[in-house]
Amino acid sequence: MKRIVLYSICFFYSLTHIHAQERSLAECVQLAVQENPTLLQNGYEVKRANIQLNQAKANRLPDVNANLNHGLSSGRYLDKTLNQYTTTNNSSGGFSVGANVPIFNGFRILHDIRMKADAKAASKLEFDTQINELKLDVIEAYIQILTAQDVLKQSELQTEVTKEQLRRADVMHAEGAFAPGDYYDLKGQYANDINTIENNKQLLYMNRLRLANLLNIEEVDLGELKPVELKHDAEIRTSSQLYATARESLPIIPALDWRIKAAERNIKLAKSSYWPSLSLSAGLSTNYSNVADFGYWKQFNNNLGKSVSLNLAIPIFNNLAVYNQVKLAKLDLETTKLQKEIALNELRMETSKAVFNLKNVSSNIVHLREQEQSYTESFRIAQVHFEAGNSNSVVFLTAKNKLDNSRNQLLVKQYEWLLQKYINDYYAGSLNL
Repeated sequence: MKRIVLYSICFFYSLTHIHAQERSLAECVQLAVQENPTLLQNGYEVKRANIQLNQAKANRLPDVNANLNHGLSSGRYLDKTLNQYTTTNNSSGGFSVGANVPIFNGFRILHDIRMKADAKAASKLEFDTQINELKLDVIEAYIQILTAQDVLKQSELQTEVTKEQLRRADVMHAEGAFAPGDYYDLKGQYANDINTIENNKQLLYMNRLRLANLLNIEEVDLGELKPVELKHDAEIRTSSQLYATARESLPIIPALDWRIKAAERNIKLAKSSYWPSLSLSAGLSTNYSNVADFGYWKQFNNNLGKSVSLNLAIPIFNNLAVYNQVKLAKLDLETTKLQKEIALNELRMETSKAVFNLKNVSSNIVHLREQEQSYTESFRIAQVHFEAGNSNSVVFLTAKNKLDNSRNQLLVKQYEWLLQKYINDYYAGSLNL
């Protein structure tokens, strides 16, 4: 009785532990968004864009610098503190501080701030696009694992059917009551089924490895995956409807709009170099020398100089540098516009393909279900005749392989339908994961 209680506790604990290790699709998606190293690396682009915007705003502030120097000299030299030549060994130094404030530079700072702000908005939307693409990758890998698991289980069940027939054939073959050709056909089929199981195990492992890589974890830490209900209730949209919805919902299109705005700002930024620039400068400076008769601090006070100046720089000719910069900026704008056209063209193609694939796989499932029913009955008849000795292994194995293949195709197509449903939801902006 104690052993029974102990075994029961261990059994229920193992079930609880296995259940706790199960991961849902939503949990995998969330973990990938948090831990995927490629996505985290791309996230630094958003931070980089924010820093660049902050620097563009900081360029409106004064530029302040200080300088402190001290030197030793010997021989004949000009002592700037005394303003005369001397031949004694000397220790001298100086201190200065200066500030420069931009007043006008062709609105260069303003255009730079606006361009960096547009680039920041684009970077954020591009990062959102990368998140969505990662989600699709996780969904695909997750569904591929579920598909591989069920295909493996199905191949194991199919192998059991062959194994049972082979066990029966072993007994009859030993008694000389089974045709040798049929017997070895069954043995060959059983070996083929075993190989199919091993290949399916390899496929399952590779799919698990891919998902674990997306989640940035070890394959052994992936655990079991929760099954997803295969309900064929997807909303069927037309390709034009899905394309129009995708244009509004996906972040990649507004990201390109912001890139176009940034490119337009860049043209204005380049043109600002045609304008004169005006700045205000101010400074303090002093120096000392040990040759002087008065002390260190008194020299600093007596030699203190102050300056204020307005600086006007007028561009006249600069080797066509600004002219070519403007032309390059215009080319960048046209390139960005074409990038948007390319993205819209690809989006139109992908949405059309998504709608077609969903409709196509739905139709395939209907036909495969009818095929499975027909092949199930055909295999039942072939099995009855084979076990009764009224048929041979060729007829039996042909019927079995047709049924097995039909069931495998139906299983794969059902999961393919689920994947296509998620893809359609992604373009429709209703992928809630």
